[in-house]
Amino acid sequence: MPQDGRAEASTSERIDALEAEMARHGSSRDGPVRTIFALLGDRWTNLIVLLLWIDDFRHAELRRLLTRLSPEGSISQRIMTLKLRQLERNGLVSRSISGDVPPKVSYALTPLGRELASHIHMMIDWTTHHQTVIEEARALWREEAD
Repeated sequence: MPQDGRAEASTSERIDALEAEMARHGSSRDGPVRTIFALLGDRWTNLIVLLLWIDDFRHAELRRLLTRLSPEGSISQRIMTLKLRQLERNGLVSRSISGDVPPKVSYALTPLGRELASHIHMMIDWTTHHQTVIEEARALWREEAD
C-alpha cells in the first residue's frame, strides 16, 4: 500500500477514472459491454465465431465441427441454439433460411462478427506469444499452493 498521499491520490484518481469509464457503458445487466464479455467468456462462443470466420455453415454441420474441435466434447442442441441466437441478437451472426422444402438454415458472420473474429485471433496470438510465461506462472502458483 502506498504510504505517501500523492501515490494514494494517484491510485484514487485511477479508481475514479475506472468508475467513470464503467458508468459510460451503463450499469444495466443487459448492456452491450457486459453481455458481450460474458458471451465471449463462455466455452463455445469463440469457437463458433472462429468457425464462421472460415465459412458459412448450416446448423448441423456447425454442431458437428464444434464437437470435433472442442476439448469440451459435444455441444447440446439447446446450448448451440442459445449461443447462435445470442450472437445473432448482438449483430455478430446472421441467419439465413433457404426457400427449399424443407428450409435450410445457415449462419454467417456479419461484418461486425468478422471484426470480432480478428480480435479473437489477436488474443490467440498474444496467448501463444506469452505461453511460456503463463506456464511458468502456473507452475509457480502450484508450488506455492502446495
